Amino acid sequence: MKVLIQSPLEPDFVQDPYALYARVLAEDPVQYWEDYGMMAVFDAATVHALLRDRRLGRAVPEDQRTPVPDHLHRFDAVERHSMLDLEPPTHTRLRGLVLRAFTSRRVKALAPDIDEICTDLLNRFPDAPFDLIPAFCTALPVRVIARLLGVPEEMSDQLLQWSNTMVAMYQANRTHQTEVAADQAAAEFSAFMASYIEKRRADPRDDLITHLIAAEEDGEKLSHPEMIGTCILLLNAGHEATVHTLGNAVKALLEHETPARALAPDAITATVEEALRFDPPLHMFTRYAYEDLEVGGYRLEKGKQVALMLGAAGRDPARFNAPDLFDPFRDAAPHAAFGGGLHFCVGAPLARLELQMGLQRLFAHAPHLKLVEMPTYSNAYHFHGLTHLQVMA
Repeated sequence: MKVLIQSPLEPDFVQDPYALYARVLAEDPVQYWEDYGMMAVFDAATVHALLRDRRLGRAVPEDQRTPVPDHLHRFDAVERHSMLDLEPPTHTRLRGLVLRAFTSRRVKALAPDIDEICTDLLNRFPDAPFDLIPAFCTALPVRVIARLLGVPEEMSDQLLQWSNTMVAMYQANRTHQTEVAADQAAAEFSAFMASYIEKRRADPRDDLITHLIAAEEDGEKLSHPEMIGTCILLLNAGHEATVHTLGNAVKALLEHETPARALAPDAITATVEEALRFDPPLHMFTRYAYEDLEVGGYRLEKGKQVALMLGAAGRDPARFNAPDLFDPFRDAAPHAAFGGGLHFCVGAPLARLELQMGLQRLFAHAPHLKLVEMPTYSNAYHFHGLTHLQVMA
């Protein structure tokens, strides 16, 4: 097996990981990534297959579990109830409860809220150059998820601060200071959610928290810690990826001088899927092997981790013609931006609705939107999103 040496913190890689992906795909799509100490899989066929392979999972094997450091106990109290890192039967129960409350009807019912929030944000655009990331790409998803959960929208800035601090734990540039800050954020976020859940018990509303409470009271055994962990996960995951995708999509549309017809009602769905393929928000998702198996002709031993390279899979020439070309009119082919299998993103329908409506409203409001400086990506691998997006409306 080839050995890949590539720091995820190296500036050129941060700005353009696709050059490395292309080289690996041309050599051997399964390599040992020394910087991560694990096998990494880059080609679309194998990534999609492993996402659905029940011999792999997210939960840490029992014999690899280690004591939680003192400075991360409060963060761990939240994460141990995260669907993201659980397997059946616990994962099945939690996901079922969330899907019971997070119905397609509820997602569709958010369309007027998304439209209203877009109107408010667009009307605040200045006449001078400005950064679209905080002005639109960040503000829209967090306000939408706040409305879905039923938490006060005016707390958006605080919710973002907690969320960003916790999500930093999954970035390659994580430090001890990152961990301490994440633990504090988890404690504050948990205390807020615990208090707010009790408010919803006393004053039920038509929101996700109330429906999760109802599911718990119907004997589905959703514990109070599980409710807190689930709500925090939904808010963290519910905005982080959408923020990155909105910014990356706008960048791609502008840099490729995409025609307006790509945003028409009969084309917007394909345009959003192409944006997710072309420059997805999450580039790596790891799994543990629960038994020995063969991956691309190589042996993956039980207990070892494997990195599924979602960002590379979307640029695989074996699945996509001219993969480095942003083409919203290309023939559709499945991408891996939302994962797959048991851990397929539960919020995918909402993310797609936000992206479709957000891009349509943005370019209808600012049809001559243009970049005023070169966008740069944040040093936050394995996430892939812009630090800023300076534009002129």
